[in-house]
Amino acid sequence: MVTAPARPPRPRPAVLGALLFALITAIVAGCSGPAPDTKPSTVVDASAGAIDLDNGWTWRPQVNRLELGVTHTQHSLDSSEPADARARGERILADDSGIWQNQHLMGFGALNPEPSPGDFNWDSLDRRMQLIKDTHGRTVLTLCCAPDWMKGGSAGQTDWSKLEKAPDPDHFDDFAQLSAAAVQRYPQIERVLVWNELKGFYHKDENRWDYEGYTELYNKVYTAVKAVRPDVQIGGPYAVMTSLRPGTENASDLAGPWGAVDKRALAILEYWLAHNVGADFIAVDGSTATRNGGAPEQIDVGAQKFAAVTAWIRERTPLAVWWAEFYADPAPGATGGAASPASAAATLATVAAFAGSGVSVALLWGPQGSSLEYSALWTDSTEPEGGTPTPLTRAWTWLVPRLAKGGVEIGRSTTQPLLAFRTDDGAVIVNLTGEDVPVPGHEPVPGWGIALRKA
Repeated sequence: MVTAPARPPRPRPAVLGALLFALITAIVAGCSGPAPDTKPSTVVDASAGAIDLDNGWTWRPQVNRLELGVTHTQHSLDSSEPADARARGERILADDSGIWQNQHLMGFGALNPEPSPGDFNWDSLDRRMQLIKDTHGRTVLTLCCAPDWMKGGSAGQTDWSKLEKAPDPDHFDDFAQLSAAAVQRYPQIERVLVWNELKGFYHKDENRWDYEGYTELYNKVYTAVKAVRPDVQIGGPYAVMTSLRPGTENASDLAGPWGAVDKRALAILEYWLAHNVGADFIAVDGSTATRNGGAPEQIDVGAQKFAAVTAWIRERTPLAVWWAEFYADPAPGATGGAASPASAAATLATVAAFAGSGVSVALLWGPQGSSLEYSALWTDSTEPEGGTPTPLTRAWTWLVPRLAKGGVEIGRSTTQPLLAFRTDDGAVIVNLTGEDVPVPGHEPVPGWGIALRKA
């Protein structure tokens, strides 16, 4: 059986190593250069518990309720994985790992749903939908990608190397009908994202995105899905907000110390907003790194890119803003990955930017650890010892229900490189650097340390 490929890897350096963390030591500290500190979370919590959060801090409330979620990818607690590892991962997924769980129609863990016209194969998608049910998630379906016969291939065959090819315009209606069939089959689906990153929609000769073609497909899908499930909320255009160095070719005026957004990406949003037949939310994605300049030196500076883009969108539409994917790069020189405290700290800095700028939903790509150099919520459960918490897990699962409820305050120390999320029942405190932060009378908060303190 052909297996659908994972999301194509982004051009990052190879992961330098992976640490497996036991449940009682899930929150650890690390830094680039010397070997990471491995103080247990109880030590880090005790140090952070002594920090005065009332003096020398600035605080602001989250702008609106923020619902965090995850997007399942190629490997995500599948039945082929070792039973104990899978069970550990499922417990994490069911324990406030996300309000929303997103799955793609084809690829990223799902096989071809319609190999030939009218010949459906829902088995793999059925399994992912059952996983979402079993772990109590609310369901998002990303309507990507298209069967081969819709994009110039042969019926009955699946060439996974062409997964990212868009359907031919003559088959836009066929893809819309497949989309409608999917949402009819799964009543649990509440939200739909149309396509993914405009894959296959690009005018090479004009060096710009084919936003006209994408919007034509979006409109057909929107109409077909609403005809059979008017209750399902639909969004797009799921465009990548690529960052460039300010002043370089295609750099827009939407810029800051984190870089400048590619003006070609903004053109997608402007066209889609003006020409879609309807939408319930707007979706984008992006990373903190610039295409031609690497990641910013400070992770909180990089995270402000998400706030700036969100503000730009909110000036142009009242639609709820979704970050369908987000990639929080660690600071230069720090090792990234599922087991990386530096990646976990960068992810939490990005969550703070989301909460402070009015994002409604943000989805973590790939909650299961993999070769990607970004945070995950459990280690690779294709391995017998996998399925264990990562440096992000405890803080993320504490924040998920509280940010969804609203009322979280986001704070920054005016004297130390510390970020905090605070509610009446506790706080998460994050060291934004790889250097120890001294705490009088206590152990320092180690580099990239993440602490949870209860009220």
